[in-house]
Amino acid sequence: MRFLRRSTPATVGGDKPAAEAQGPAATARPDAKGRPTPKRRDAQGKRRGPAPPPPRTQREAARYAKANRPERPNRDQRRRDAAERRERMAAGDERYLLPRDRGPVRAYVRDVVDSRPHLMGMFMPLALVVLLSLVVPIPSIQQYLSLFSLVVLTAMIVEGVFLGVQVTRRARAKFPTEAINGLGTGWYAFTRASQLRRLRIPKPKVARGANP
Repeated sequence: MRFLRRSTPATVGGDKPAAEAQGPAATARPDAKGRPTPKRRDAQGKRRGPAPPPPRTQREAARYAKANRPERPNRDQRRRDAAERRERMAAGDERYLLPRDRGPVRAYVRDVVDSRPHLMGMFMPLALVVLLSLVVPIPSIQQYLSLFSLVVLTAMIVEGVFLGVQVTRRARAKFPTEAINGLGTGWYAFTRASQLRRLRIPKPKVARGANP
């Protein structure tokens, strides 16, 4: 039975196999790998090499962490970046402002507060007066300074309450579609007014006497 036997390559002319008769295209390529393509993880593992041994001491661990730490910008670059952030924050750039200072409502509150002088702006000098009343060894002067500080502080609190109510009312009238919290807006106006004008961040954009 011939079909059970192993077939032999057909010959052409009785002497050469058919593959040789067809030319070099039918023969094996000389550049063939002759082996299966390795898997990706195997190839990567070979490229990476063996894993380094774990550090045995704390000093070796610190040295290894320092060697593999990503590069950080130098000190001069950090100073320049910080100076740029402060400058843009002082200019009122929304991208650099704190979350409490962002939005048109807070910008309007700042303009209202900056448009006129406030007794609360003397809060920091008042703190110096209180400190002076504790240092001066003369009891009578201490008594007068303490009484003066108490009166001024009470006036500041009263002014802050009226300022908060007024600013909240004006903000709600100007932005009727915004949900404005009275307590938060009043406290923001109070803290803004209690700072010296030249130390306020963002810097005031309106002159005193303006009507924002």
